[in-house]
Amino acid sequence: ALEPVDVVTGPGNVFVATAKRLVKGVVGIDAEAGPTEIAVLADAAAEPKFVAADLISQAEHDPNAASVLVTDSPELAEAVRTELDVQIPATKHTERVRTALAGAQSAVVLVDSLADGIAVCNAYGAEHLEIHTADANAVAGRVTNAGAIFVGSYSPVSLGDYCSGSNHVLPTAGTSAFSSGLNVTTFMRAIQVIDYGRNALEEVSGHVVALSRAEDLPAHGDAVSIRFAE
Repeated sequence: ALEPVDVVTGPGNVFVATAKRLVKGVVGIDAEAGPTEIAVLADAAAEPKFVAADLISQAEHDPNAASVLVTDSPELAEAVRTELDVQIPATKHTERVRTALAGAQSAVVLVDSLADGIAVCNAYGAEHLEIHTADANAVAGRVTNAGAIFVGSYSPVSLGDYCSGSNHVLPTAGTSAFSSGLNVTTFMRAIQVIDYGRNALEEVSGHVVALSRAEDLPAHGDAVSIRFAE
């Protein structure tokens, strides 16, 4: 048996996610992590070999993994498809990769402009987002929803897996819109301390009484005004 804990964190398969859901509320959890995701935002300047390899690298995880290419360049999209046809047969877990890339969760999204591509990425909120565009740093600065952002052609997600030092327990399924990757604050709690003196409480007492009456909770106000009754 395990000793009781206050917080359970970390990734895992569907059974781990189910277990975390069952204990949520009894103890804290970081998140219910879903299948892994990669989105690649790329323009005509991107290297198709790199993009294809990175899409494959996440598809290798799980038949349900999501690999999404967002681009404003039909030529780049076609070149990546050609590269996938070359690289998929050469990888070890070919069938798993094929299944993931063929699933409804994976796609090539053609957009009219890079701005539209950024909007798509922000709406998707991918666990891992790679930026393969001109001025990738500036583009990354316009991203508001992502678990982690990998900037430029030489920052593949694999770097985050094994070497860069970034945390790899990241929000999935769009939850990056309201949550962050695992970090030290996950294990910290904030206790609020209220310490008023007599003069300070008297100064705001009228506000408390007025609001308590507006909510029809007069005893709340009485708990303040009784302190100043003659």
